[in-house]
Amino acid sequence: MNRRHFTAGALAVLALLASACTGTGSSSEGADAEAPGDPANVSGTITVLTHRTDLVQDGTMKKYAAEFNRTYPKVKVEFDGLTDYEGEVKIRMNTEDYGDVLMIPAVVQKKDYPRFFASLGSQDELSQKYRFTGYSTVDGKVYGQSPIGVVPGMVYNKRVWKQAGVTDWPTTPAEFLADLKAVEAKTDAVPYYTNFKDMWPLTQWTNVNGSVGCDTGATSRLAEGDPWAEGADLRVGDTLLHDIVSAGLIEKDPTTTNWEGSKPKLAKGEIATMWLGSWAVIQMRQAAEQAGTDPDDIGFMPFPAQQDGTFCAVTSPDYQQAVNVHSEHKEAARAWIDWFTDKSGYAAANLALSPLKDAPLPGLLKPYQEAGVKLIDLDDSKGAEVKAIDNASEVGIYQPDYRQDLVDLARGAADGDLESFFGRLSEKWNEARKTAGS
Repeated sequence: MNRRHFTAGALAVLALLASACTGTGSSSEGADAEAPGDPANVSGTITVLTHRTDLVQDGTMKKYAAEFNRTYPKVKVEFDGLTDYEGEVKIRMNTEDYGDVLMIPAVVQKKDYPRFFASLGSQDELSQKYRFTGYSTVDGKVYGQSPIGVVPGMVYNKRVWKQAGVTDWPTTPAEFLADLKAVEAKTDAVPYYTNFKDMWPLTQWTNVNGSVGCDTGATSRLAEGDPWAEGADLRVGDTLLHDIVSAGLIEKDPTTTNWEGSKPKLAKGEIATMWLGSWAVIQMRQAAEQAGTDPDDIGFMPFPAQQDGTFCAVTSPDYQQAVNVHSEHKEAARAWIDWFTDKSGYAAANLALSPLKDAPLPGLLKPYQEAGVKLIDLDDSKGAEVKAIDNASEVGIYQPDYRQDLVDLARGAADGDLESFFGRLSEKWNEARKTAGS
């Protein structure tokens, strides 16, 4: 899998079946997975469930286990790579047998984490060392830890942008549009590629939330107000997407896009720009190597907006590893999570943001560092409330459908205007807040 992504239909099925994950956990609720003591005394065989089937198949995970055994020689680590990770784990969680370590599936509601996962400790303590602890905290206890973090941004071909005469990052949506028009006028590249047909890349636009306003409380604002009010981050992002499409700065036929095919096209300069995230940079660079072009042509820039002259970019976790509350080897499972997060080098290997607060930024974010881009760790204390509102509203800010509708509107494949479109979204959201949220 390239990224954690689901179709709207799959998410709907998972939501309908979420109630199935209610038959286990009561007898062990509140259990802790203590940090391991003397590594020489930690023992047991643990099974790690993972969505990274590629790393299981190519032997990379086995190499990680071998390194782990240098510190924990009495722990045997076995991997179970699952292609349909969400679907298969959801079914397994109807029993007590869902591995010893697993990535927390999206189907499990945050309030239910103590029923399925062992606590890793208090947020007060763990947040001193790690990013993202708030995303898995319930009643002050942390139940999962992501081994990597991601940062949103525009993945772009620097050579193409330079050919268009653009060498500085745009600081406003208007400047960004002008730069795309320069790409259209002076190069043969598609200025912006929507990945409309694959759908899931459109969900990446939700990550403008917080990045535009440089606001650590951006998630809470979704729970408390209208995401499409004038000046709100999602409105700014969605307006830019609409304007890019309506100006004809995208592929000729969005209904025929192809995600895998887009990577070599961007690497070769046939596509200039895509809004994705830092996770995509390594894939684009690999595509450049395979295509025989220069990987250094692949650039990464923040969303075109500044606060007091500063760009901002939100950080967010990938899948969070957790310990099965029913595991017979919680100490060994916890040892794996701590080692994989702290010592494995997994984040560096993926050019990803480390969850360790004192770790250096990955090389691909060096331009961010040099430009003084401020990285924002969002407060996720109301994340579950936002998702409840989103589900009740049927808007789907974490799903691709409404942005497909937005693209269709902008390219003239649907009737209406942008103001009315935002008005309908606002109405649905605000109505849902009255019942599902605040």
